[in-house]
Amino acid sequence: MKPEKYLEDYIQVLRSEKYYSPHTCKNYSRDLKNFAQYLAANAIDNWTDVNYSLVSTYTAHRFRNGLKSRSIQRELSSIRGFYQYLIRRGVMKSNPAMEVAAPKSEQLLPKTCDAEQIGRLLQDQENDNALLIRDLAMFELMYSSGLRLAELVGIDLNHIDPGQQQLIVTGKGNKTRYLPIGSKAVKAVRRWLKLRADFFRDEGEQALFISKQGKRISPRNVQIRLNQLVKKRSIDQHLSPHALRHSFATHMLESSGDLRAVQELLGHANIKTTQIYTHLDFQHLANVYDAAHPRAKRRS
Repeated sequence: MKPEKYLEDYIQVLRSEKYYSPHTCKNYSRDLKNFAQYLAANAIDNWTDVNYSLVSTYTAHRFRNGLKSRSIQRELSSIRGFYQYLIRRGVMKSNPAMEVAAPKSEQLLPKTCDAEQIGRLLQDQENDNALLIRDLAMFELMYSSGLRLAELVGIDLNHIDPGQQQLIVTGKGNKTRYLPIGSKAVKAVRRWLKLRADFFRDEGEQALFISKQGKRISPRNVQIRLNQLVKKRSIDQHLSPHALRHSFATHMLESSGDLRAVQELLGHANIKTTQIYTHLDFQHLANVYDAAHPRAKRRS
């Protein structure tokens, strides 16, 4: 039995029975043909001769040749699916790729900005520009409560209580959480609420933040407005809305050291997602140590 056997039949099953898109089927086909070529190069001409060790060696080979961990994970998914198909056909009794994991790539840490830069970005100059007042309220709230961009634009008027300094947001997985709001954010939101009525065209519009057209502001519009504010404040760093959320998490962890609390505030389902900020926190501490300790020159 040649390695190419069953591949076309399997791809056809993905098309006709599982209704996978042409793009997905093309990816599966490419992944499995790459694996088949590797088997042929190693004199493996029978699918039943493939075992855990061989699949592991293949993933290591792909990693050494520059394939990213995420792409290797996708290839493994293709191989696992194919072997499940072979099991159903009675060709295999077990799946040799089931327990194989992709090599871990270097984890990219989220970009953040320090408290001084945040202060420059959100400085209140007591201006009367309504759009700038709205923008400052948005970014104060995002940084104050660690909001995702989608959570920010999804806030309605009845979701926020400035008097109680509390906010209700609906995050990923349609999960609702209650968040505190800082005093500066409360002040900024109150200033915006006094001007909001000048913007809306529809009495039924419930969005807290609306555009010049009187409709709920779009995520893209928020990104554009933040870029403009960064330039206006002469901040020499690219800041995305997500960077404000990352900065909130990092600064909270630096000050409190309470990982569980930061997890709840961010709305992370798994604390492992939050633990990335412990690496950022250590970097901050290491930088302080290097700058302050008289014998801290640990790097040549």
